[in-house]
Amino acid sequence: MNGLESSADLDRLDFAKGNGLVTVVTQDARSGAVLMVAHADRDALERSVATREMHYRSRSRGLWRKGETSGNIQRVVALYHDCDGDAVLAQVEPAGPACHTGATGCFGEDAIRPLDPLDPLDLLDATIRRRADIASGDTAPSYTRRLLSDRNLRLKKLGEEAAELAVACADGDRERAVSESADVVYHMLVALRSLGAGLGDVRATLAERALSR
Repeated sequence: MNGLESSADLDRLDFAKGNGLVTVVTQDARSGAVLMVAHADRDALERSVATREMHYRSRSRGLWRKGETSGNIQRVVALYHDCDGDAVLAQVEPAGPACHTGATGCFGEDAIRPLDPLDPLDLLDATIRRRADIASGDTAPSYTRRLLSDRNLRLKKLGEEAAELAVACADGDRERAVSESADVVYHMLVALRSLGAGLGDVRATLAERALSR
């Protein structure tokens, strides 16, 4: 797929095939959930690119901005077109439910992207999230729980691991640098979880930055 970063990029889309419209699949950039499917014409997508908020075109409603009346806007993180140029994947940060029923998305909660069992970052982030959700008295203490409950220890370890990574890189020690990087990632995710953030937030920010460069 290819990014749609400006009005000029919209020339890659085949609006004629759909009588002036292309199908838009809207996805939560953080969770991977498919939120809704709608249509857009060139005008709607140009406005989406220019305002960084999703606009759509409906045969009955005409041009409309998501959240204009409800406040549940969708901030654009990235736009991609498919190989045929007649469909767009819109990755967004939703400010509220996408469905008119009040549900998060139009396909139900089962549409949330499952964790990739082969992705160690997903698995690590999920484990840390579970540790954070468990009350301290409900389970035997773990290192992650200790870090989550002790701000000073958490920040001290994050700083130590970052310093050790810097030293390994300075020494040109590839193996140690890789090992220390894994430690930094773990402590970084724990620190983020203590603030109510996680890997999905980092991925969304990286996608947004990639779109703006």
